[in-house]
Amino acid sequence: MKKIILSIQLLLVSVLAMAQETVYPAKAQTETITITNATIHVGNGTVISNGFITFENGKIKAIGQTAPAGTGKVIDAKGKHVYPGLILSTSQLGLVEVNSVRATIDHTELGLYNPNIRSIVAYNTDSKVIGTLRSNGILFANIIPQGGTISGSSTVVQLDAWNWEDAIYKADGQMHMNMPSLLPRPTRFGGFGGGADTRSSADRVKEALAEVESIKAFFREAKAYFKETSHSKTNLKYEATKALFEKKQKLFVHCDVVKEMLIAIDFAKEFGFDVVIVGGSESWQIADLLKQNNIAVILAQRHALPTMTDDDVDLPYKSATYLQVAGVLYAINDEDGQTRGRNLSFNAGTAAAYGITKEQALTAITLNAAKILGIDNITGSLEVGKDANIVISEGDILDMKTSIITAVFIQGRQPSLDDKHKQLNERYKYKYGIK
Repeated sequence: MKKIILSIQLLLVSVLAMAQETVYPAKAQTETITITNATIHVGNGTVISNGFITFENGKIKAIGQTAPAGTGKVIDAKGKHVYPGLILSTSQLGLVEVNSVRATIDHTELGLYNPNIRSIVAYNTDSKVIGTLRSNGILFANIIPQGGTISGSSTVVQLDAWNWEDAIYKADGQMHMNMPSLLPRPTRFGGFGGGADTRSSADRVKEALAEVESIKAFFREAKAYFKETSHSKTNLKYEATKALFEKKQKLFVHCDVVKEMLIAIDFAKEFGFDVVIVGGSESWQIADLLKQNNIAVILAQRHALPTMTDDDVDLPYKSATYLQVAGVLYAINDEDGQTRGRNLSFNAGTAAAYGITKEQALTAITLNAAKILGIDNITGSLEVGKDANIVISEGDILDMKTSIITAVFIQGRQPSLDDKHKQLNERYKYKYGIK
């Protein structure tokens, strides 16, 4: 049986390795390009009807309603919509290829405290998932590590690169911390087959709080380490936290319930960290407090059930509205292990159906995400001087029925929109004679 399983895994890996060899990064922009007659969604709430956008050398040069006369390539987008490139705020893209094949997973290191780990060095630009994201207008992803208590740093990548060095858009901008769970749950299946957790709820919470104190002790020791004028030995783990204390890096705290988020706020106060809540399913309950403490939130999977059994079943859809009203900076994400991020725009579209406007929903996956990731000076909206990261869609990008992406540009380059899904579609259309 082991031999059969191994053979299946090797076959899957070999199939993945053989696919999409002819889909490669685009060459740099060489001529001025102007998109005309389009409905342009700037990303900051502004919509320009029958507008134009001109870009050259990878930068946006002009945007408005009356296109100036000039040379270069003109793309007539009459009846179409133009958007900024969408951004996945957290993702394991390029670190996981097939969830069920262990050999294609590289997102976790041994140990509890790994601030010195950099996710980017394991990022695989040949992942077949990347093409499926571009086809849905997603041009950027924040590649995060996983595992342990402090997992390491994440890097924002652009999704059209030969290797991980080429892919870097902003390196090591966030440190990731997994908050110990203060929401005790029973062991799955009542412990059958895997050994039951016999600890009481109080014991589990007590152990979680002890873990929190251990994390604080780690950061206190790191802070004391930096106060020393010289070190007899270099501590790589402490050294890796220096950017946090200098506010050159943000602390992304992965947690959901109110008690955990209150502890995250306490970290911000004690250590002066720029804290971002990742997950935040109950963030709506303390939206005013998050606003007061300048804490941003990345709402994780929106197409999901609520955290608590007595919450409204549609609460995940409405959370963005509560944060919007309170003035909290937030982004919407897609962390579904099956869609692998492809439903990002549709998660935002669902939020738009439950209280926020469509332009606010778009901002949550473009400009807001860029602000949280510290790249809003160069992307996230269609403004003069920013990178030409542009998506052209036949219809509303937030609507699953009309979101048909016809072209994308990353820093002015026009990458291929071919992907594994389209190739399989063509393969089986051919096999069964479907036209």
